[in-house]
Amino acid sequence: MQQLHEISNRLLKSTDINFKRSLYNQIDWNDKLIEIKGARGVGKTTLMLQKAKEISDSGKSVLYISLDIPYFYKNQLFETAEEFFKYGGQYLFIDEVHKYPQKQKKIDWAQELKNIYDTIPDLFVIYSGSSILQLYQSQGDLSRRKSPYFLNGLSFREYLQFYKKINYKTITFKEIINNHQDISNEIIRKIKILPEFNNYLQTGYYPFYAENPEKYFERLTEVINVVIETDIPYVSDISYETLHKLKQLLSAVASTVPYSLNLSDISSKLYITDQRTLLKYFNLLEIAELINTLGAKVTGNQILSKPQKIYMNNTNLPYAIDKENIQVGTQRETFFLNQLRYLHKVNYPKIGDFIIDNKFTFEIGGKNKDKKQIKDIENSYLAIDNIETGFANKIPLWLFGFLY
Repeated sequence: MQQLHEISNRLLKSTDINFKRSLYNQIDWNDKLIEIKGARGVGKTTLMLQKAKEISDSGKSVLYISLDIPYFYKNQLFETAEEFFKYGGQYLFIDEVHKYPQKQKKIDWAQELKNIYDTIPDLFVIYSGSSILQLYQSQGDLSRRKSPYFLNGLSFREYLQFYKKINYKTITFKEIINNHQDISNEIIRKIKILPEFNNYLQTGYYPFYAENPEKYFERLTEVINVVIETDIPYVSDISYETLHKLKQLLSAVASTVPYSLNLSDISSKLYITDQRTLLKYFNLLEIAELINTLGAKVTGNQILSKPQKIYMNNTNLPYAIDKENIQVGTQRETFFLNQLRYLHKVNYPKIGDFIIDNKFTFEIGGKNKDKKQIKDIENSYLAIDNIETGFANKIPLWLFGFLY
């Protein structure tokens, strides 16, 4: 236990609290069991350490632990929490829960968290894990106990705050629709927005860019490999051959224009005879936050429904996978989908590129894009790249990066 406290104190001491993600202030930290999920590399650990440091500085007893360290090869999470509480512990921050080495056949990390919640009611527990946790068939039901939150990568607004030290408030979708001209005019008075937006599309989604800009894409490639080779196998019983197929599939998506995606062609190239298997592979990659699938509004089992379009999860990933085949139009749509789906429902419409919350239809394009295709559609808009401000139903694409 002393070793855990030493590691925790060292990490808290070195944690920078100058920049905090928008999710930080949205979490109800008074809840007894908080779950923070998100893709690898988006900043879950930093967010937890920042809160742990804040609580510790207020005079309360805090312990931050990561379950992938050797200490937990033989020590149980429940016993660690119990000992921490007996000596005055109040807040336990647990990172990388899906990496916990199970000690008993029917007692996994979820069951141990359930036991902590039920038997140590005065202990506050905050835990984080990969977005792939939803694949995990846990042996302890936390659904009625936990308060779940999801952390996306940096929004364009957060990128400007983190790297350029320029603070803007979040803007709701409704505000953008109704007042985008005034809002964009106010923003561009402070900064040349278009060059920064182009930088964001290439290197702005993951906050670790600042650590070593020269090796950003190398680091991003490592993240992709760890997700596929380590994270997914931790929670899903899949073969080595399947991992190889997932990498091939990801590469195919990165270099394919979404609207020309041909599932039969991909199945043939990757020697996947069953299209249901291919769809399950897509599902694995989507849950791991490596791709986004876009479908029409459906009922029933959406996992096995054919997607209308498939995108990379964010605009930085294609630069790490296939930099020579970046499609400008695809990048625009990828950005729009990534930023909107965090807070809104996004589907594929009969006409147009996206429909938001089953009501607002959008076409995405460059500055010469017109509204011809959607002119007769009610509540239809253009999200346009390479413009600083818009007019009427023509809205700057970059502005949708201010939603969170």
